[in-house]
Amino acid sequence: MAVAIEAEHLSKRYRIGQMQAAYGTLRDSLVRTAARIAGREDEQARQEIWALRDVSFDVGEGEALGVIGRNGAGKSTLLKVLTRITTPTSGRAVIRGRVGSLLEVGTGFNPELTGRENVFLNGSILGMKRREIQRKLDDIVEFAGIEKFIDTPVKRYSSGMGVRLAFAVAAHLEPEILLVDEVLAVGDAEFQQRCLGRMEDLSGTGRTVVFVSHNMQTINQLCDRAIWLEDGKIIEDGEPSDVVTHYLHSAYGSGSRISWPDDDSAPGDDLARLLSVRAIDEDGQAIDTIDVRRTVGIEIRFRVLREGLPAFAKIKVHDRQADIAFNALDIAPHSETASAPGHYVSTAWIPANLLNEGATSVDVAVCTLSSPRLHQRAAWYDAVSFHVVDPGDGDSARGRFTGQLRGAVRPLLEWTTEQLD
Repeated sequence: MAVAIEAEHLSKRYRIGQMQAAYGTLRDSLVRTAARIAGREDEQARQEIWALRDVSFDVGEGEALGVIGRNGAGKSTLLKVLTRITTPTSGRAVIRGRVGSLLEVGTGFNPELTGRENVFLNGSILGMKRREIQRKLDDIVEFAGIEKFIDTPVKRYSSGMGVRLAFAVAAHLEPEILLVDEVLAVGDAEFQQRCLGRMEDLSGTGRTVVFVSHNMQTINQLCDRAIWLEDGKIIEDGEPSDVVTHYLHSAYGSGSRISWPDDDSAPGDDLARLLSVRAIDEDGQAIDTIDVRRTVGIEIRFRVLREGLPAFAKIKVHDRQADIAFNALDIAPHSETASAPGHYVSTAWIPANLLNEGATSVDVAVCTLSSPRLHQRAAWYDAVSFHVVDPGDGDSARGRFTGQLRGAVRPLLEWTTEQLD
């Protein structure tokens, strides 16, 4: 496979701190000059930050590469270096092919010109003849959905209209390499789906796509490969599903288990004490992230200290907005028989394709029932948390839809459909 993008040891350094004012007094200038000569220049003014640090990778022709990472990881700086907007401090990037880029809403647009005029301007910059641009114009306008406003100056466009036209231009003027930052969040769900479809079409016809996004579902669906950036460095480069899972482990994986060393320190009363709580997979292994299509267990270990009312485990599951998704309790011990003293383990199995994507947290408790009242004998709020992800293979409750399905749960329901005529 021929190489379309070759990045070799790219580094980019910025100086941060107070910038010199555009207008200052002669006294200010003299003071700064004297301080610099005396070696007493403000330390803050000399502070530096590396947005990229020794980044190297190749992208083959026709390959779709996803770039993920936290805010400030260096993703946008990388794209700016690749598009020659920013010059690297060291290293080099070789781009083989005509580049279409969409890094910010309306990038490259002249706000005083109309949408139509900007289409021809952008096409000319890409080296296309007027006849070629004219042939593509109707497709661009239809894709952007701004037929009524194509002859209106771009400065009067809403941000959504601007990004629709900008993407349509970047994707339809036949670039050999398409670089896209996460500006698609400005569009609605239907437009995002069309954009992703267009990028899939481009990569399927030998075009190269580099896509920065915080939407892990989109990265899994669109990309052949993913790079995880952290503090300007490449942490991992590989299969999208593996890289996304490891990234989410790093971002959300600190609270999947909790334990107490002894009964005295454990939460509870004279009847029951919690010992430990874990989020586990079907093999009993502790997990920090879970595929939405897999069962997840909440394992609760507790000790019953004396005979008394039957003790049983209970969970309360919260979604990513901290709203209650559901409560569930173990109904098996609900009898008149007292619980015998001893060590117990109860596991609540949450079915596959039930929880929605995102962070999930679980409160746990050991309870007794004195009808109709429920008594919590030992409890811990936010005992464990884990992250639910959808790899985007198309067989979950999401299907091929890439937007966010709202709600605390997202079940895969049984559907029946029949044609009536």
